Amino acid sequence: MDFNKNKGGVIIPTLGSTSLSTPEYGSYTSDGLSSLPVGYPTHMGPEFGWTGNDQELHFIYNITGEGLMEVRSAKDHFKSLELDGNLVNRENFPLPTLGPILDKLSHDIYNGKGLCVIRGISPDEYSVEDLTIVWLGIQAYIADQRGCQDHRGNMLVHIIADNSSKTKLGHHRHSTSAISFHNEEAGDVVAWLTRSTAATGGKCIVASAYTIYNILADHRPDIIRTLAKSDWPFALPHFQCRPLLFYHNSRLVMNFGRTPLLGNAVHPRPENLPKLNDCQREALDVVEAIAQAVQLEIKTQAGDMHFINNLAILHRREGFVDGESAQQKRHLVRMRLRSSQHGWDIPEDLTQEWRNAFDTETCQTWHLEPMPGDVFPLRKYTN
Repeated sequence: MDFNKNKGGVIIPTLGSTSLSTPEYGSYTSDGLSSLPVGYPTHMGPEFGWTGNDQELHFIYNITGEGLMEVRSAKDHFKSLELDGNLVNRENFPLPTLGPILDKLSHDIYNGKGLCVIRGISPDEYSVEDLTIVWLGIQAYIADQRGCQDHRGNMLVHIIADNSSKTKLGHHRHSTSAISFHNEEAGDVVAWLTRSTAATGGKCIVASAYTIYNILADHRPDIIRTLAKSDWPFALPHFQCRPLLFYHNSRLVMNFGRTPLLGNAVHPRPENLPKLNDCQREALDVVEAIAQAVQLEIKTQAGDMHFINNLAILHRREGFVDGESAQQKRHLVRMRLRSSQHGWDIPEDLTQEWRNAFDTETCQTWHLEPMPGDVFPLRKYTN
């Protein structure tokens, strides 16, 4: 694969010997085949319109000095109330100075850059329980609603390397391999706390769906038409045909992932389910290639709290190697969030997953440490 620059200076991939910008990919006139879907804009922006040329520091907020003291004081105040840890909210975790800053970051996640990393908390200075309280307290200012992550009501997903079985080793939650770009199937914001980092690798890598869309609109509007069709045969978390891309209430929404559509080596897609056609396979490859061309890499530190707009930003992870000590073993704690103030209206095809996550009456379960597979099962395909 080669790369060229488009008219805006963004490097875009060349697939095979044909550039995305060359006439071989078709006329861009409104002939019903190569035009954009009805109602879709020719350009999205400027919100979320960044590329990897932007420095990662633009997306990082460092809590220092008085802010760290304020966080510790809020944690002590919450504990003095003797409440269960899952009841942490902005009222019982008061951050008088830091809170308004976090409010602005929340607005920016939903209406601006689409992501932020909050840095400065040192995991070594807190017990696991206290660190979790701090994690929940800070995120309460970003988004006040927390979603279940499976049918058993698990609220915290522990992402760690686990080679105890072939199935676990092949699942992205426990693999050390690189994973491709994707969105989570539910949640306005996907958030994770880094309790510890790997000895090498494991960077967080993100790409703006808005930037990807603008490149496609300029060079491959036919792929936008393919992404917006409702014939994509998803097999996870249940079988459903729906689009990957939506233009809904003047917002672009992408819900993208290869594994639910293609399967993988240790988790093959059931033969009885529909297979992708050639146009769909090409669309997946082109989106992945553009995402990699415009991606932003963020080198994660222990204590980092990532907040990513799951509707407008794709994310992936590079491969990593754990070390011998606990401090050199990658351990993330992931959550699904939604803001009652800033939350977007969700396209109808996605609402069931949002209801399952945020409106379910399932009893919530909060595991502070990784649990065995039968307690926190890996998802399986629906036959």
